Amino acid sequence: MIKAKRGRSIDTIFVLIIFSIFAFSVLMVLMLGAGIYRNIHDISRSGEDERTALSFVRTKIRNMDNYDSISVGEFDGVTALFLYQTIGDRLFRTVIYNRDGFIYELFAEASLTLTGAAGMRVAPASSLNFEKTEFGMLRVSAGDLSILLYLRAAQYN
Repeated sequence: MIKAKRGRSIDTIFVLIIFSIFAFSVLMVLMLGAGIYRNIHDISRSGEDERTALSFVRTKIRNMDNYDSISVGEFDGVTALFLYQTIGDRLFRTVIYNRDGFIYELFAEASLTLTGAAGMRVAPASSLNFEKTEFGMLRVSAGDLSILLYLRAAQYN
């Protein structure tokens, strides 16, 4: 009878050890999965800001793609995109630029002299660059992403 009790207690201890190993393994797999999920989420989130920035700029360009309405230049110390339009008999410009990790948009009469602080914050973006290329193309870069847009209204000499 003593051997039987002793055998049951060893069996119980063995089952508890196996259960503890199983529970620890499940916990480790869950923690590893959570870490992988967090890394994937962070990677996809970082690219999302740049994709949003490029989509915003592409939409603005497509809405204003008229002859001589798009130019690239310097605004408040950064490269900026200038979009011109005439409303009534007055010329207005929209300036899109990057400042302090955000895309800003400034819409004002073209004759006014304003600084980058006057713009409205649109979306986060680590960087935003514009470059007009030959054959009516515009390269827009945000972070590691870049798009090349054909300006439909471009004319060649």
